[in-house]
Amino acid sequence: MGRRWTTDRQRGGLAIAVIAVIGQIGLSAPASAAPDEGVPTQVQVQPALPPAVAPPLPELDQAFYEPPVGVVEAREPGEIIAARAVNLGTLNLIPTNVDAWQISYRSNNAAGEAIPAVTTVIKPRGDTRDGGPRPLLSFQMAEDSLGSYCAPSYVMQQGALPWLVTGAATGGTQFLEVQAALAQGWALSVPDHQGPNSSFASGPVAARITLDGIRAAENFEPMELQGRSTRVGLLGYSGGSIPTGHAAEIRQAYAPELNIVGVAEGGVAADLGALLDNANNALGAGIVAAGVIGVSREDSELAGFIDQHINPAGRALFAAKDNLCMLWTSAAVPFLNIKGFLDVPGDPVQHPTVRAALSRAAMGKSVPDVPMYIYQSNPDWLVPVGPVNKLVDTYCQDPSASVVYTRDHFSEHVSMEVVALPSALLWLRDRFAGVPAQQGCSTFDAGSMALDQRTWPVWVDAVGELVAGLFGKPIGT
Repeated sequence: MGRRWTTDRQRGGLAIAVIAVIGQIGLSAPASAAPDEGVPTQVQVQPALPPAVAPPLPELDQAFYEPPVGVVEAREPGEIIAARAVNLGTLNLIPTNVDAWQISYRSNNAAGEAIPAVTTVIKPRGDTRDGGPRPLLSFQMAEDSLGSYCAPSYVMQQGALPWLVTGAATGGTQFLEVQAALAQGWALSVPDHQGPNSSFASGPVAARITLDGIRAAENFEPMELQGRSTRVGLLGYSGGSIPTGHAAEIRQAYAPELNIVGVAEGGVAADLGALLDNANNALGAGIVAAGVIGVSREDSELAGFIDQHINPAGRALFAAKDNLCMLWTSAAVPFLNIKGFLDVPGDPVQHPTVRAALSRAAMGKSVPDVPMYIYQSNPDWLVPVGPVNKLVDTYCQDPSASVVYTRDHFSEHVSMEVVALPSALLWLRDRFAGVPAQQGCSTFDAGSMALDQRTWPVWVDAVGELVAGLFGKPIGT
C-alpha cells in the first residue's frame, strides 16, 4: 500500500497554497500528535484550541489527519488513533453550544487496505426527548469536493476559513441541518467520508469510512453512548447519498454488529454513468466532472484510462479543478462537453474500462437489510430520477426489503433537500423510538413534500432551536 494517502494529499496546488497562507498568517496552533503504535483505544483527548485561534487546515495538520502507516495498520477498523475537542461555529463565527470532538481512526479502502479517517462527533447538551438512551445519527454531508480543506471536520469549525471563501458551500449550509438533528436530542457522527485522497463519488470507500466512523463514535467514551446496542441511523442527500447508500448495502458484510435501525437518503446518486450522461453539455457538467476525478483517485484502471486518452484541454481543466471545493469546482465548465475531453471513438462512457469503473461505483449490488427511506425530486436537473426508480425496483425484488420511496413532483435538486429534511427526521425519529418500519415496499408521488402537515412542527422546532442557538442557547436541551 505504501503512503498513497500522503502523496495524494500533498498534491496541493496553487489554490491550497494561497488559502493556507491566508489562513495561517499570524497564527500558531499546536497540532495533536498521533499516538505511537500499541497505544490502546482509550487515548488521551486533547483540549480544544482557544476560540481566538484559527484551526489549521487539514493539509497542514498531518500529525492528526495522516498518522504513520504503521500506526494505522496496527488498529482494527473503527479503532481510535487520536481524539481532540473542537469548537464548532455557524458561519464559522457564531459559537455552537454543543460538545464536539474530532476522532482519528482506522478504516479501509475498497481493497481492504488500511487508511486513516476522521469524523466529527457531536453531543447535544441536554437529555433525549424521552429520557432514554441517546441514539446516534451518522450524517453524511455532500462534500462534493477535491480538497481536504473542504471536509466537514474543517468546514464546521469556529474560526475556520469561511465556506463562502473556500467554496465548501454544502458543508457550510448543511451544518444547519446538523443542528436540526441535534435539536432532536440525537448524537451525531459527521465523517470526512471522502477519505485521505478526497475521493469524491467513490462510494465503496466512503461507505467503509462512514461505518467505521460509527464504530469510532460508539467506542468514544465522552459520547456516552450504549456501545453496540446504540440505535443508529444514517442520513445523506445528493453527494451525501453516495456514502449513505453504499453503507446500507455493505453493512451486513462489513459491519454486521452495528445496530442500524434506519437509513434515509435523497437526491440519490445511484448510477454515476447516468449522472455523466445527464450532465454533459448541461449545468451540472462541472460538479460531475469533479466526481470523475474523485472516482479515479481510488480506481487505478479508470485513472490510467483518463491519463492515456485525455486531450490537452481536458488535462488543463482537470488540473485546474484539482483541490477545489464544491462551489468553485461546480463553477468550472458548466454546460461544456466533458465527454469531449477524452479522445476515444464513440461515447467514452460506453468504453469497457469506463463502464467497469462506473459499475464498481454504482449502487444496487446488494439489498440493504435495514429499513430505507428514499426521496427524490422527479424533475431533478442534476440527479435523474430514472436510476433511482431502478434502484428501488432492484431492492424491492427481494421480499425482505423495507423501502418507503417518495417522489416529489414540484421541487428540483436544491430545493428538494430543504423540503424533504423534516420528513426524513420524522421517519428517523420513529425508527429511534422503536416504531416498527414498514414491511415490504411502497412508493408515493407527492405534489410537494412541503405540504405534508406532519412536518410543519419539525420546521417550527428546528428554526426555533437554530435562532436560539445563535444567541448561545445550548442545542438539544
